[in-house]
Amino acid sequence: MKKVALIITFLLLVVQSYSQKIAYVDTEYILSKIPAYKAAQDKLNQLSKEWQKEIEIEYAEVDKLYKDFQTEKILLTDEMKTNREKELVMREKSVKELQKKYFGQEGMLFKKRIELIKPLQDEIFNAIKTMAETGNYGIVFDTSGGATILYTDPKHDKSDEILEKLGYKN
Repeated sequence: MKKVALIITFLLLVVQSYSQKIAYVDTEYILSKIPAYKAAQDKLNQLSKEWQKEIEIEYAEVDKLYKDFQTEKILLTDEMKTNREKELVMREKSVKELQKKYFGQEGMLFKKRIELIKPLQDEIFNAIKTMAETGNYGIVFDTSGGATILYTDPKHDKSDEILEKLGYKN
């Protein structure tokens, strides 16, 4: 009986030494506990509100110009109507460009978010990487937005091996 327990314990130790250690973290939870992140979020929210207010004022002005044009339309010559319509189109286009400048994919809000938040995210990633390397974790998942892999031990990456089997060189 003692021999069976000893063999099972030995087998479990051998299996455990060859198996991957896996961990998970919740980066949203981590970020929520960092005061610099809250300050950065507050700054981004403040900028967003200011820029949104500016855009709303511009749109209100375009709307007022349009309503004025509709009421004066019957009194204007064809040339004046055309000029006013062009002016309205230009103003609306200008406001849309301003909105894109602030909130577009490469807009000021996006750039400010990178400036303020990315250093914190990098710091968290480096801490996770250090923890994974010192704790011998093969994979670390992020559970904040579904299961996202944050870190993998490169020694377990078999991509080059697959490329070689397919006949490609790395």
